[in-house]
Amino acid sequence: MLAPLKTLEQILARLAETIDSLPLSRSEGFVSLVLELPQALAIAPEIPGPQFQFAHNHRGEVRAGYGIAGEWTAQGEARLQTLRTHAKRMSAHWEHLDPDETGFSGFAMLGFAASPIQEPAAEPRALPNALLWLPELALSSRAGQAAVILSTALPVAREEIFARWKARLEQIIPRLNQPALDPLTPARLDQGPTEPDAERWQDLVLSALEQIEQAYMEKVVVCRRLRLEGHRRFDLTRLNAALAYLFPSCQVVTIRRDVTSFVAATPERLFTQRRDCIEVDAIAGTVCRAPSADRDAALTHALRTSSKELHEHMVVVDAINDALAHCSRRIEPPDGPRVMQLNNAQHLWSLIRAELDPGMDVFQLAELLHPTPATNGHPCARARAWLHRSEPIERGWYTGAAGIIAPDLTGELWVLLRCARIHDRIADLYAGAGIVAGSDPDSEWQETEHKLAAMSTALQFA
Repeated sequence: MLAPLKTLEQILARLAETIDSLPLSRSEGFVSLVLELPQALAIAPEIPGPQFQFAHNHRGEVRAGYGIAGEWTAQGEARLQTLRTHAKRMSAHWEHLDPDETGFSGFAMLGFAASPIQEPAAEPRALPNALLWLPELALSSRAGQAAVILSTALPVAREEIFARWKARLEQIIPRLNQPALDPLTPARLDQGPTEPDAERWQDLVLSALEQIEQAYMEKVVVCRRLRLEGHRRFDLTRLNAALAYLFPSCQVVTIRRDVTSFVAATPERLFTQRRDCIEVDAIAGTVCRAPSADRDAALTHALRTSSKELHEHMVVVDAINDALAHCSRRIEPPDGPRVMQLNNAQHLWSLIRAELDPGMDVFQLAELLHPTPATNGHPCARARAWLHRSEPIERGWYTGAAGIIAPDLTGELWVLLRCARIHDRIADLYAGAGIVAGSDPDSEWQETEHKLAAMSTALQFA
């Protein structure tokens, strides 16, 4: 294993050898240079400035981006179509050089809020409503291999971009694969307000049940926000490590554009697209875990056999199938429901696969599949309208989606669940519960408590 400074020396030498091969004087577009790293990554380092990270422990994948080579924002009902136009232009004029033959390529991040309508009272430093982001330096690691990817908009002077890339590499390469941080002593977190409070939650759920009984909608997902305050500044590197350890089958997402960071540990993919094939997670129906094996097994059996939970799950499966019918040549029967067991909860989970019509991309698929009944409700338009009228908080990016897109505009998006918006010592946590006929307000409140525990437990060690 090369020492970090030796790795930096080799990467800088490789950059100097290859930079003259790049079309830096071209009048438009982007170029990316891919350079091999000597070993796979477990986690990407945190440094000052804009950055994002997607890390999945069980899959052994890490993808991270630092700085901004290109960015585009949008809001409103046409937000994804607007970003798709920018992405197609970017893709058409995006050249890659991979002198080490790593097989890696550059990538961009796509992310968006739960609602396409920009909230008037949104904080000035909040994430934009929808964002397409090409990082200046990216890290990609999978299957025991890794690469650093340097990107820039064109045209650019050789001396200017060499200096910028060199500074980025000197920031990041020495921090790769540093020894794991010793865990901090679990810290006490002070609980602040929760919105809605228990009484308002009761009214909200009963109001939703009344609408369901009147057949206005079949399901709606209501959420709450809980504020926690630590006694020290939350450390994102430690938080990401804690989430990866506690929830190894979840995608850990961290996005920071300014002083505020958005962090999620989500079990739910919106979809994965590989060429003309797609996989979609249908996750709905939840019970908690229990400390004793017998009690835990009983809860699992109850989840598998509950007519209420199975109905909630099938609403999601049917909605996904209906959406895929608009863009697929063939849809396979659902693989499931099975039980997905996390440290703090168990979910009914079905995997849905389909063969897509030619020419589909992540933007079109996100338009069709987001929001799912698992995060919004069914029928979608009625559930969204009811939530807009009734839900007392703005969700921001909670129950939105984010992920990685490739140069051919395929990729993978994850539903942003088990989330926190973090600034210094303050963390606002989000969780929701699906309301269907037979739901009980107290049980649904308890479900959100279990979901909130995912992030609150990890924050104690950050």
